[in-house]
Amino acid sequence: MEAELVSRAMAAAASLAGALDLRVSDAVVIRNSNKLALRLLPCDVFARVALAGREVAALEVELAQRLAAIDSPVAALEPRVAPGVYERDGFVVTLWTYYEAATPGQDSPTEYADTLHRLHAGMRSVEIATPHVMERAAEAKRLVTNRDATPALAEVDRHLLVATLHSARRQIDSRGAAEQLLHGEPHPGNLLSAQDGLRFIDLETCCRGPIEFDVAHLPDEVSVHYPDVDHVLLEQCRRLVLAMVAAWRWDVRDEFPNGHQHGRDILTMLHEGPPWPALGALAAD
Repeated sequence: MEAELVSRAMAAAASLAGALDLRVSDAVVIRNSNKLALRLLPCDVFARVALAGREVAALEVELAQRLAAIDSPVAALEPRVAPGVYERDGFVVTLWTYYEAATPGQDSPTEYADTLHRLHAGMRSVEIATPHVMERAAEAKRLVTNRDATPALAEVDRHLLVATLHSARRQIDSRGAAEQLLHGEPHPGNLLSAQDGLRFIDLETCCRGPIEFDVAHLPDEVSVHYPDVDHVLLEQCRRLVLAMVAAWRWDVRDEFPNGHQHGRDILTMLHEGPPWPALGALAAD
């Protein structure tokens, strides 16, 4: 979010929390991208704030409730207020339990892999309407082929991304893998540390597809511990994820910090060819 929106979003979150009898005297920015992540103090609440119109917030809240009910490793909603999506001054706000950020893959790669494996197990029991992985890939391709949407993208890189998205999709489809509900972006930036273990946040990216698509977001030292992975499929999913994220970084609406540099780093990897690195090897998306 731009600076002016950030200050307005912080004020909206603090005002809302106060109206819900949560004491707020300070708001600390944890992450600023297309959404704002705040720690509200002293009530110690994690607030996610976006411009109004993001109906996907309701999906995230519903999925979090259903997964928490079956003890899946997801962040909990703030228990002191009614669960739901709140609107305030043109912003959508969701309120969550605050957890410390994790440093997965360094000291506990097996715990990280096991946490995602347990999340996938829980997700197999949840029926909820979500887009398919390939719908997200198609959206990325539409961005790349729309020069007005990605004006700063060089033509040689535009052709590379179109070819990569097409080829990776064909290779993934050819594997005929089983599909299920996925987190969508379980990279290290979406993992938090609770007293009882690691938990995932940012469920608004959930989609359907092979588990290898999620595993493609993990650092190498973590993905090796995820059981029963199709490694051929994993390579193609890593390739697809890199191309999708690169496309998003060139979107004129993208608010990822240093987004073009992040996009250039990924394009360099794609130009260099396999083996494809995991997205988790880069800065968290």
